[in-house]
Amino acid sequence: MPSPRDLLNAAKAEITEIEPADVAARLDYFQLLDVREPDEYEQGAVPGAVHVPRGQLEFSVEGRLPDKTKPVAIYCAGGVRSAFAAKTLQDLGYQEVVSVIGGFNRWKDDGLIWATPRTLNADQRNRYQRHLLLPEVGEKGQQKLLDAKVLLLGAGGLGSPAALYLAAAGVGTIGIIDMDVVDASNLQRQILHNLDRIGERKVDSAKKTLTAMNPDVNVVTYDVRLGADNVLSIIDGYDVIVDGTDNFPTRYLVNDAALIKRIPVVHGSIFRFEGQVTIFHPYVGPCYRCMIPEPPPAELAPSCAEAGVLGVLPGIVGSIQALEALKLILNLGDPLTGRLLSFDALDESFRTFKVRRDPECPACGENAGPIVIAEYDEFCLPHAVLKS
Repeated sequence: MPSPRDLLNAAKAEITEIEPADVAARLDYFQLLDVREPDEYEQGAVPGAVHVPRGQLEFSVEGRLPDKTKPVAIYCAGGVRSAFAAKTLQDLGYQEVVSVIGGFNRWKDDGLIWATPRTLNADQRNRYQRHLLLPEVGEKGQQKLLDAKVLLLGAGGLGSPAALYLAAAGVGTIGIIDMDVVDASNLQRQILHNLDRIGERKVDSAKKTLTAMNPDVNVVTYDVRLGADNVLSIIDGYDVIVDGTDNFPTRYLVNDAALIKRIPVVHGSIFRFEGQVTIFHPYVGPCYRCMIPEPPPAELAPSCAEAGVLGVLPGIVGSIQALEALKLILNLGDPLTGRLLSFDALDESFRTFKVRRDPECPACGENAGPIVIAEYDEFCLPHAVLKS
């Protein structure tokens, strides 16, 4: 039976080894792969290295390093595990693989650049384990989520499911603006709240629910009316806005402010058994005024309080809004920018419609003038420079 030393010598006979300095001089050429254990990696690593522990290599590396034509330089602590890993990558079809002689210990001793990487703690690794298993998310993506700031407009039917899933996903800062109190009639659909919270400020109730779910999340509350006097200061600094408002004046107000601050808005709306979701990404896709240049008559756009809504519908639409917000933060997939997703609960169908930028849009069009933030409570004109 071969000894471990025999196996190591056999692996080294089939791979190429390289001096650390030769790799450091060609960091633009090599992909670096760190195959040490997590506790070793946390103590220091080569900046930019992809970390896949040796024990997970066969089942994880192809998701983390999908391009098998790009050269890979592998290091461990001393050059043993990296030799076996290099042989494994060759067997998996990687075309050019090298093992770093002496590993990370030699790398440091030679005075080459290294740093202590930012890592998740043990509790976070356990909490977000299913995210970490996704190559498209991984630890870097989870750190993006923890650094992200999302503002929810409303803690009601749409804001409730969106807030819960964003908090569960680990979005680090969630802002919530709502000036209402919890009412018994809300509980049919507003799942952030409960019977014990009736009469409580919605933002306070929402904060209790979210912080109890995930202590990583900083919940910032705004128990105020959103208006022309405060909208720019409130949305400033947020990465994404999730719009759960139910009236046209506020939607136009938010649209104009988001254009100024260049913050994407994940818009959702519901009516009886139907829901819609789209993204208004400033100057990338259409804005709200491109899609709806002017509000319809009030009798054609009743609120949920007037027309009713099936309780589970906002749960579906709000969850999709949360999904789209996560995709924007992580730069994943194909967000709903320029597309309107329509859901009909009665026949359980989804349809997607194209929404294009209007070159004549008074807010984001080619010849649009300066945007002036104004109140639209009594009169909503399509022109962005309407003065209050």
